[in-house]
Amino acid sequence: MKFPAANCGLVLPFFARSVLAGATYSLSDSIVGEGFYNAFTFEAIPDPTNGRVNYVDQATAQSLNLTYATSNTFIMRADDTTVLSSSGPGRNSVRIRTNNQYTTHVAVFNMPHMPQGCGTWPAVWETSESNWPDGGEVDIVEGVNNVEPNQSTLHTSPNCSVPASGVTQLGTAVYTDCDTTVNGNAGCGVKLTEDYNSFGPGFNNIGGGWYAIERTNNYISIWFWERGDASAPSDATSGAATIDTSNWGTPAAYFPNTDCDLATHFDANNIIINLTFCGDWAGNSAVYSASGCPSDCVDYVDNNPTAFTDAYFQFNSIHIYE
Repeated sequence: MKFPAANCGLVLPFFARSVLAGATYSLSDSIVGEGFYNAFTFEAIPDPTNGRVNYVDQATAQSLNLTYATSNTFIMRADDTTVLSSSGPGRNSVRIRTNNQYTTHVAVFNMPHMPQGCGTWPAVWETSESNWPDGGEVDIVEGVNNVEPNQSTLHTSPNCSVPASGVTQLGTAVYTDCDTTVNGNAGCGVKLTEDYNSFGPGFNNIGGGWYAIERTNNYISIWFWERGDASAPSDATSGAATIDTSNWGTPAAYFPNTDCDLATHFDANNIIINLTFCGDWAGNSAVYSASGCPSDCVDYVDNNPTAFTDAYFQFNSIHIYE
């Protein structure tokens, strides 16, 4: 979540030669509907990515209808009614963090909808906020300004990289050095070029789908399956009591420990979900204009609240396995 415009640089093809693993896990946390309020803490903090955003606490979010839940769905969104003063705070939005932390685990996100719109920067990610970047960061879902596809990225302390070839994954690599101190903190990212419906309007038009992350000391894998994908593994999509990732097929993004000691570069991490606006990446002038968005980012976000009617996350569930 912390990387700026530099992520738009070098694109390297990855060739399928590495051997994928997999394992069996048992359900440890099932987060559904109103259970999100017990599983997550709302973070009313200054945006570390310098966005045009005002993160609000849970009571404020609920009173302003920026979050609501039923027995089987949870929604978090940004304000879409207020014209902002240029001298005032940013657009009200929500950032949440799990109360539990995870090391070796699998998390499956059943998402029918993600935020879209010029100026938006939504993310679903894992990190240890108190020990960033030494505790590592995995961006599972991230992008800006409706630009497809999704990009999944690692950000770490020095001496962590991914191979430039020989990795079995469906996506396309963007940089290979995960170190936050190089390439403008672009990290080692993978664009999910095998499926442009993995992000933004394309994702929402198909009813979303399932994202999954498997983190071990040997590799980190990320998968995406569209809502109507008949090949999506039933244990992942049903919230089964046990899962077997060895049956899930080639991941969209795969980060092996070949040139990175994952055990020392990643702490126990929280899951974070947030929606910011503009900031270091979405608001970068070159990135924003290349997205085909009007005006400049801050002016657009300030003066066009109805443009953010679709700037919301909807989750049917998050299932976590250990």
